[in-house]
Amino acid sequence: MADLFEDYPFGRAWDEMFSAPGQIRPAYEGVFSALQQLDAADLTARADIMGRTFLDQGITFALGGVERPFPLDLIPRIVTAAEWRVVEQGVPQRVRALEAFLADVYGAGRIFADGVVPRRLITTSPHFHRQVFGMSAQDGARIVISGVDLIRDEDGGFRVLEDNVRIPSGVSYVLENRQAVAQVLSEAGADHEVRPVSEYPGRLLAALRAVAPWNVTDPTVVVLTPGVYNSAYFEHTLLAREMGVELAEGRDLICRNNRVYLRTTSSEMPVHVIYRRVDDDFLDPVQFKADSLLGVPGLVNAARAGNLTIANAVGNGIADDKLVYTYVPDIIRYYLAEEPILKNVDTYRMEVPDHREYALEHLAELVLKPVDGSGGKGIVIGSQADSSTLAKARTTVLENPRGWIAQREIALSTVPTLIGDKMRPRHVDLRPFAVNNGNDVWVLPGGLTRVALPEGELVVNSSQGGGSKDTWVLSAPPAAEPFTAAPPSGAADATQVLPVFTEGSMSQSMGGGMSQTMGGMSQTMGGAFDPMVQAPSSDTGLRTQHEQQQQVRPDDTTPENPVTPC
Repeated sequence: MADLFEDYPFGRAWDEMFSAPGQIRPAYEGVFSALQQLDAADLTARADIMGRTFLDQGITFALGGVERPFPLDLIPRIVTAAEWRVVEQGVPQRVRALEAFLADVYGAGRIFADGVVPRRLITTSPHFHRQVFGMSAQDGARIVISGVDLIRDEDGGFRVLEDNVRIPSGVSYVLENRQAVAQVLSEAGADHEVRPVSEYPGRLLAALRAVAPWNVTDPTVVVLTPGVYNSAYFEHTLLAREMGVELAEGRDLICRNNRVYLRTTSSEMPVHVIYRRVDDDFLDPVQFKADSLLGVPGLVNAARAGNLTIANAVGNGIADDKLVYTYVPDIIRYYLAEEPILKNVDTYRMEVPDHREYALEHLAELVLKPVDGSGGKGIVIGSQADSSTLAKARTTVLENPRGWIAQREIALSTVPTLIGDKMRPRHVDLRPFAVNNGNDVWVLPGGLTRVALPEGELVVNSSQGGGSKDTWVLSAPPAAEPFTAAPPSGAADATQVLPVFTEGSMSQSMGGGMSQTMGGMSQTMGGAFDPMVQAPSSDTGLRTQHEQQQQVRPDDTTPENPVTPC
């Protein structure tokens, strides 16, 4: 049997599995041992089955107008309990600070008066909406769902790459990846105590109900989707199904007298909470784009009247602005009087003359990003760009400095990934998802690990050819959980450990079906993974012990780098 790891290259990036050539990190010893018993043909066959099943079930993304399965690499990304404690503390800290920031920006504006953040930073953001100025959030939760993108630097420390508090997506892949890997590579998890991810839909529903209008005792929640042509439609259907709520399009809802109703075949049902997956600009044609057919006229007025909660809140996009990102450490200090647990990547603000001058002179060493970009679009990686691309980038920055930031290039950590018939290092990031019920911020123990599949590529987005991995967060003794797949809706009380995979059993393990609701109508989608049932983890609360991670201190005082990045 050929060695899958033969000639595995070892570069300057932090490798998640290997601490040095041939030296396995303790957390990966079980996975490495299981992989040594397999060959490339076996792994490829299992991956092919997953890909076909994903496509059959609509677990896809749209690239160039073509629906494709989101590539899932079988080799998991493992995070130890000690490492995860940093994330479990750092992500809620960031969410709480951004909550306070958004409430202040759309309210008193103390942070402007105190000179911490310039007011023009907000007023020049395309995501700042005066239409919702003065509106307060139910239970102080503008950010019910968040996804904070993390990377590891060359020393293995987690750093925040960007914040997503508008409409973060990708959690459906977390849930489906766990089921898929558990079913086709269960032997790899036999020696690991992996925290489950199946609590997410229940936690999300509880949070949405918790932030309902104060005078409603039994709130009705709906998921608002742009429709079947949206690239994340599968996620919308999955979350609605798992939460047991209606999936609605704009045409299914009506607003009358500042109250929202869901049209059914026989009547109209009051709606109190909308988990919207429609962008601000298309959400309410009365307030935003008048020609939008995706939203519902009057939603913002219903929310202002206190009869409706929109999650996440309209106007949150200013916190996704990558220029605002550079101020988040100061925002944390200002509102929480704490030092950031998770550090930012060293960043230059192109609107600051000294920063701009330095960055344009050293553009070949930096990563240039548009402040409102998404999906990896518009990014210029200086070390990979030719002279023509760099010259064009300089011109673009000079034309609109407010629209750009530059960051030092970090060699994102790598995880072994099956490429052809060999394991090769590929760069990854991590998007932990957090749910805020107004009192507590819970972090899903796992998150979406995205992997850049082309060799040397640093952009992990699916729109740029990226894929994903299952993310295993290990339990700290004695709170151990068996490695199991996610349960079906309403089946979280039973416990069943996954059987060990045996040759010839893969195709039989992927039967069953899943249903989705569209505007009060049910539709069956056959062939979903047959879910195995697991017990919820008993270890889901936020850690109380403050634990700082080791971070690289930027060398900002050398003559070669006289400008201090943010």
